[in-house]
Amino acid sequence: MSTTPQISSRTLVLIVVSIAINMIGGQITSMVKLPIFLDSIGTLICALLGGPWVALFTGLLTNLLWGLISGPMAAAFAPVAMMIGLSAGLLARAGGFRSLIRVIGSGIIITLALMIVAVPIRTYLFGGATGSGADFFVAYFHAVGEGLIESVAITVLGANLADKILSAIIAWLLVRQLPQRTQRNFPAMAKVR
Repeated sequence: MSTTPQISSRTLVLIVVSIAINMIGGQITSMVKLPIFLDSIGTLICALLGGPWVALFTGLLTNLLWGLISGPMAAAFAPVAMMIGLSAGLLARAGGFRSLIRVIGSGIIITLALMIVAVPIRTYLFGGATGSGADFFVAYFHAVGEGLIESVAITVLGANLADKILSAIIAWLLVRQLPQRTQRNFPAMAKVR
């Protein structure tokens, strides 16, 4: 008998669909240069339905695939996507998605967790500029006298607070609307009501 954990076909489909949701959301915001990302809604859905490890893996695969398609910058942010998935999954298991106020609180905590990883990557690998709509804010804060690290941290905090709260609310609402028979297919699903 094998002791290797098995991933169900439903979980694999969930991961693939979630990667597509992440990439579509990210592409739309990138094309219109919004200062938010919307590239982690699928990862958050995975966190709610599959748990922290499924969400972590989804975040990793999203950014690695995106790196192959669009360039290495997306792959460089894979640790950020992994942190989003892990923290969202742990918060979901702890009841962080049972009510709107908890979802908002979870969005704030996810933002604080990802900052630990995102600020050094954006600052030291890219000098604060990544080609996103948030670059304007980094440049502005830096121009008015903030150091580069502080400018990046303020921008990452502001952009991700709005983004992760909105993404968490969208994922929560989508999962809540799933039929009961679909929800039963995910035994690790967090309580969302």
